[in-house]
Amino acid sequence: MNDNIHPSAIVDAGAVLGEGTRVWHFAHVCAGARIGKGCSLGQNVFVANDVHIGDGVKVQNNVSIYDAVTLEDEVFCGPSMVFTNVYNPRAAVVRKHEYRRTLVRCGASIGANATIVCGVTVGEYAFVAAGAVVNRDVPAFALVAGVPARHIGWVSRHGERLDLPLAGHGAAPCPQTGERYVLRDGACTPLAPHNHQHNDGTSARDDAHAHAAYPAQG
Repeated sequence: MNDNIHPSAIVDAGAVLGEGTRVWHFAHVCAGARIGKGCSLGQNVFVANDVHIGDGVKVQNNVSIYDAVTLEDEVFCGPSMVFTNVYNPRAAVVRKHEYRRTLVRCGASIGANATIVCGVTVGEYAFVAAGAVVNRDVPAFALVAGVPARHIGWVSRHGERLDLPLAGHGAAPCPQTGERYVLRDGACTPLAPHNHQHNDGTSARDDAHAHAAYPAQG
């Protein structure tokens, strides 16, 4: 018996869970799922077959991660946030061959009750506010909020608001860590780029390239 998997949870044979990953009450992980090390899947979480989850990911209660979703390392999914994989669903029309892939990059956070419309990329360390509806790509380090989600600011890797304009050029430190960020041509980047490394020497960016090569499983 795996002490990291609650007795009420279902982990189908064939699913891959990394060392230290915990699966809580009434969760269901399907056979094709690939989940990294040190993750937490909260109560009533569902993980479909064609899902890839990196290391250190936290998925809060009542989140369903459907086919064609990839979460890189250290992504945070808030309670009851929603992923989708069909853009125009109909009960009477089968569209499993039309799944649109969704990628959430390393370190990004998605707030409670937010919705991610399929086919978008949420950039590295981006922050999606609670209740937002994301229907377009979110830049790295961007803060988005509202319905539909709009770009309202920039955040640091620490999750703190940066004193930067939405566009143009600027520089600002993280209020908590002092790490400096620059805004140039509408892109926010830290002055010392961070490349999250796994224990095997590969990076979150390497994972994204690998995951893109997996075929959809319908």
